[in-house]
Amino acid sequence: MEKIAFIGMGNMAQALTGGFIKSSKIEPKNIFAYAPNQQKLAQNAAKYGFIPCASLKEAVSKADTIFMACKPYQIEDVISEVGRDFANKTLISIALGWNFHAFEKIFSAYTEKPRIQFVMPNTPAMVGEGVFLFEKTNSLKPEERAQIWQLFENLGTVEELPDNLMGIGGAISGCGPAFVDLFIEAYADAAVKYGIPRATAYKLVSQTVLGSAKLQLQTGEHPAVLKDNVCSPAGSTIRGVTALEENGLRNACIKSIDSIMQK
Repeated sequence: MEKIAFIGMGNMAQALTGGFIKSSKIEPKNIFAYAPNQQKLAQNAAKYGFIPCASLKEAVSKADTIFMACKPYQIEDVISEVGRDFANKTLISIALGWNFHAFEKIFSAYTEKPRIQFVMPNTPAMVGEGVFLFEKTNSLKPEERAQIWQLFENLGTVEELPDNLMGIGGAISGCGPAFVDLFIEAYADAAVKYGIPRATAYKLVSQTVLGSAKLQLQTGEHPAVLKDNVCSPAGSTIRGVTALEENGLRNACIKSIDSIMQK
């Protein structure tokens, strides 16, 4: 992998571009991108240092590894226009729903095809704390998959999941940030209710969530053990925990995932 191109330059593509450049694994001059909004593309190119392209064909022709980062509904049009130019290149899809089998199907009529890997990202990648789920089924060469894996590691945690678990994995890591944000907002509202300014409330709650998550990840302790460590007998924390249990927090969390998986 020497040169990469992004098809689409939205928030996620920008996060990846910035992270890849910051890692020093690939130089800005070797990153190309195409997006329909050429004015915005030029602004982002000036910000990050990548090379903007005037057409899909130009972007694909410049690189050996292509990141499909456009809207899912646009992909069939992209393949229709430049599908044959993907021949023998590496295609990394970060588009929701466009996994290995979806691309295999659309390229089935082509004599020469790209090598394909589906990766499911999440929005915390924008601050270098993302979760990236690599679909186990892929057609990449082992050495290029290792290179791409290392690139993503610069932006967070990388995990491989079998195809049948990508859905639940995406529900947890992809939808999860919204659930955590709701949790942060609710506790900030409680802080404001009792007199803390809103900006301070968000800072206190968000840092508490961040610190608690880091503590669990770094110690490997079961969350219940960490919870118990804070709960003194007859203390404030255990009263709050009891209120959460009585009002169904645990069940609400599980049901939020059920609603996604059982649609």
